[in-house]
Order: sequence, then structure tokens, then C-alpha cells
Amino acid sequence: MTPFITLEEHYLSEKVRQASAKDPFAVFPQKLQDKLYDLGDGRIKDLDNGDVSIQVLSHGPVEADAALSREVNDELAIAVSKNPTRLAGFAVLPMGEPAAAAEELSRCVKQHGFAGALIDNHFDGEFYDGERFLPVFEKAQELDVPIYIHPTFASDEMMDHYKGNYDDMAAFALSAFGWSWHAETGLHFLKLFASGLFDRFPRLKIIIGHMGELLPFQLARIASGASRWAKTKRDLMEVWKSNIWVTTSGMFTLPPLACLLQTTTIDHVLYSVDYPFSANELGKEFAEKIRTSGLMSEEEFEKFAYKNAETLLKIKVSD
Repeated sequence: MTPFITLEEHYLSEKVRQASAKDPFAVFPQKLQDKLYDLGDGRIKDLDNGDVSIQVLSHGPVEADAALSREVNDELAIAVSKNPTRLAGFAVLPMGEPAAAAEELSRCVKQHGFAGALIDNHFDGEFYDGERFLPVFEKAQELDVPIYIHPTFASDEMMDHYKGNYDDMAAFALSAFGWSWHAETGLHFLKLFASGLFDRFPRLKIIIGHMGELLPFQLARIASGASRWAKTKRDLMEVWKSNIWVTTSGMFTLPPLACLLQTTTIDHVLYSVDYPFSANELGKEFAEKIRTSGLMSEEEFEKFAYKNAETLLKIKVSD
């Protein structure tokens, strides 16, 4: 049986709920909340149901300061230590304090053995192309660990852009899972590219999810004109193929995967589920569809399922 490693898989910390004046996760159904807070037997059972060998955990969207980030990461390290062959961790970083974020990344990698960090797509509406965020990316390159850029909720100032002749629920959906989570994360990559980040840090490793956050479909058109608006030494396609890894998280149909595979090397495409927002069993069914679709050879499928993640994250599936 082919093992699987998944790496856009979420949990919530009670420490975040306790530190918040208002529970930021109360909008989630109780059953989903229960799964998010469970770092023990229930989670392991769900891994078994989806044939997942290792799940790399990352916290749900949170704008944590340095002290809270440290507490949450220490809590995650304890959970991982109880199931070290089944769980791994991505650090929470205090992105509003970039110097502290770089220090916390280093601490988590060196002290806890975390595989890197997952950061929200913006900090209260601010993307990370600014000079003040450079220490985080510099530290990631120095440590040779990836940064996963994950969609997050729109800031209050951003929400007006999504409102229109429909109710607030429609506006919220358009600002999140209905469109903007993916479009804004794809835009963020382009902003980082245009800023020259990948010239400055040519060995930087960035992961994005959801089959590439809309970028593969548009990539050829974007790249054809990128030299006119991005004054960089390295061209867009070189950066895309060298510095960006893409997971299939939360998407379970073949057409976007076929598109993605035409834009990058199989070595940079990784299986993921987006647990518990998507079920591991759904991911398992999709993996079987991929296997029989002809999109990948058996050797390529094994890279996609777990070998690419082993290489990128420096973790190993137990025999």
C-alpha cells in the first residue's frame, strides 16, 4: 500500500481561544470544532481511515503575537511527541513582528524539529512583500525549510470590496472560500515575485495549496508579460518551477490537477487533504482516481503521494 503524507491539515489550540475576547472559531459547526481541537486518538483514527501515514499540522488562521505563538507551538510539539511517527508540525509565526517571527521559526525548527511554518496570506490586510518581512524569508532560506502561505479571512478594510447587491453571507463567501482565498493567495505570490524576493533569496521554498491557488490556468498569460512589470533577474517561470511547491489540498477533481502538471515538474506537486474541512476518505478516493487516470506513472504517483514531501520536509514515513 502506498503511504501518504498530507501537509495542509489543521488544528486549533485552546490557548488561542482563551487569549481571544471573542472565540474566533465559534462559527464552525461543533463537530468540526471537535475535530480541530482533537490532537489525539480521534485524529489518528481519521488518518487511518484515509491511509495517511503522516499528517503535518498547522493552526487555523490566527494573528498571534510572539508570546502566544510560542505557547501554541510548544503545545503542538507536545502533541507531536505523543505520536511522532504519525504527526509533524508547521510553526505559527507572529508575522506582525517579523524579527520575532524569524526567531520563532528558528526555535521551532531547532528545538521542536518542525518542518517549517504555515503563515496566513496577510497580516490584517498587509501582504509580505514589504522590506520589514525579509527576516522571516531570510531565516527560512538559512534553515532550508519551507514557508506555506495559506488563505485567510479578509481584514475589515478588505471586506467592502466583496459587498454588493446580495446579503452579507454572499459577501463573506466571496471574500473567502467562494473566491478570494485563492485569488488573493495567488496574487500574493505574484507580489512576492515582483518585489524581487526570489532574486534576494534564490533557495527560498514556498508552498501554496488548492492546486496552485488559480495560478496554473493563467500562468502562461501572466508570464508572457511579466518582464514588463516585474524588474527581476529571474523570470516568473523559473521561479515557479524552482521555488514553488503546490499541494492538492481541498480539491478532488482531475482537470485542475492536469492543468497544474502541465506548468511544473512532478517533483513540486504534493498530495494533501485540508483536514478536517475535507475528509481523509475523500482524499483517498481522489488518490485512487489519479492512479487510474493516466496522469501520472506509478513512479510519479509515489513522488506525489509521499516522496516529494519526505524530500521537502526532511521527514520519513515509518516502515
